[in-house]
Amino acid sequence: MSNTSIADLAAEEALLTTTLIQKMHSDATVSVQVLPDCPSIQLYLVDEAPMRRPFSEEEIKQIENYPAYWSFCWASGYVQAQYILKHPELVKDKTIIDFGAGSGVVAIAAMQAGAKRAIACDIDPDALVSCRVNAALNNVELEYSDDIFAIQDKADLLIAADVLYDRENLRFLDLFKDKAEQSLIADSRIKNFQHPEYKKIETVESHTFPDLDEANDFRCVNIYLSI
Repeated sequence: MSNTSIADLAAEEALLTTTLIQKMHSDATVSVQVLPDCPSIQLYLVDEAPMRRPFSEEEIKQIENYPAYWSFCWASGYVQAQYILKHPELVKDKTIIDFGAGSGVVAIAAMQAGAKRAIACDIDPDALVSCRVNAALNNVELEYSDDIFAIQDKADLLIAADVLYDRENLRFLDLFKDKAEQSLIADSRIKNFQHPEYKKIETVESHTFPDLDEANDFRCVNIYLSI
């Protein structure tokens, strides 16, 4: 885990808004956007306009090779951030691990809701750049890690959004138990997973921001809490 100086943040912000996003597409840009249903949070997210045109086969391959997932606020993260802001008692005065942090939206929401510490954990170094820049944008302090196994202290709560993808990743649920006293999971990819130590507490219709026009199946987000 590491801290970032003001000078480093300025450099990372410049990197984020040019080089990193253009690894996805040469026309891609990011801008500061306020989340409509979380008005206390603003994020550097991809601009829609340059991405709403037909792409060549080569451009499609480039996007597939580097989808810059950190430049979107995915539906599950969006819903989870809203849920935490509505239920601050889940995180107040607690240490939080945000596993697969992406843009850092949920860790930021946790800090706004009164968390003592929030550790943004992501194996993608570009995502951690995004987390640092977005944390500074929202005037909160996060901690950062690229390896959940390197986080030694057990957290009070682990939060994770859209990290399951397929049923093979359900093994993460057991890992989460080892890293935190409780886990809050939001997922739109695996429908109604069954695990003896997790219960579904809410289902919310939402969408990724900016809206990707995803299938309706991916707009249904389930929230699970460990028991």
